[in-house]
Amino acid sequence: MIVVMKIGSPEVEIARISEELTTWGLTPEKIVGKHKVVIGLVGDTASLDPLQLQEISPWIEQVLRVEQPFKRVSREFRHGEASEVAVETPNGTVYFGQHHPVAVVAGPCSVENEAMIVETARRVQAAGATFLRGGAYKPRTSPYAFQGHGESALELLAAAREASGLGIITEVMDAADLDKIVEVADVVQVGARNMQNFSLLKKVGAQPKPVLLKRGMSATIEEWLMAAEYILAAGNPNVILCERGIRTFDRQYARNTLDLAVIPVLRSLTHLPIMIDPSHGTGKAEYVPAMSLAALAAGTDSLMIEVHPNPAKALSDGPQSLTPERFDSLMQELSVIGKAVSRWQERAIALSR
Repeated sequence: MIVVMKIGSPEVEIARISEELTTWGLTPEKIVGKHKVVIGLVGDTASLDPLQLQEISPWIEQVLRVEQPFKRVSREFRHGEASEVAVETPNGTVYFGQHHPVAVVAGPCSVENEAMIVETARRVQAAGATFLRGGAYKPRTSPYAFQGHGESALELLAAAREASGLGIITEVMDAADLDKIVEVADVVQVGARNMQNFSLLKKVGAQPKPVLLKRGMSATIEEWLMAAEYILAAGNPNVILCERGIRTFDRQYARNTLDLAVIPVLRSLTHLPIMIDPSHGTGKAEYVPAMSLAALAAGTDSLMIEVHPNPAKALSDGPQSLTPERFDSLMQELSVIGKAVSRWQERAIALSR
């Protein structure tokens, strides 16, 4: 349930209403929109009469029920307004959201050594990326595949951040590693395999860094949004949803089926920012540019693209990784569509590091 305040409502009245609703056993959450303030009510609201609630104050414009099972994640919860996630990086604030330029995240599947991750960071930053992705801890289908270098790789990500000024996104697999990851990462990623690891979702929801939540390989949209609800319910409102392809009946030609239709669907259901990962979504480098362009045209807020200086020798996901040269040309291609839909900003910064 949400309480929509009238334009110009006094702060003291909003605070008074929130305090009174707390005595009813509800948890009020103040949401400041572009034009209005909304008070989201979490708790047992089934028996509450919206008309009776409206009588609490003449400053209340209307009281509405949130019909979706995902309450805080629902677009209704923000009275139809999109939210944004702002992240401070050495090169400035990067915004993930519908009303900002598309944020491009790029880098290798896993951190292999310092020279490789620093070189990649510099190259993708020069091309216009604002975030570096790189796995320190890698969930792999086979127990014999490269699992990442772990804690030592976090130090290499910190070195790449220092060298390039890029923000860092890296994955947490185990709550025991969360504190170490939060010290380095600007955004904490929950991977597809952990999308419904509810105890982990609660832990990442209790820490302050923004969270990138990837869709599970066979997850429905509602299951995905309910997973995001766990994070918001634990106290962290800064969640970015990442579509990375789902498993369907045809896996002969592409690694997964990249569900680009999810962009308009999510836009109607949730206020959270949307990211598309065409690298995992297709599994083949030659398909990544086309899907990146399509995602941008369809309205994504962000792209995550795997880039490796030598994909043929990559320790993980080499076949889906672009070379720095191909990434650079893709960024130029993306700028054409990005400018046409007013979602692009030239952001390459000369490196002084």
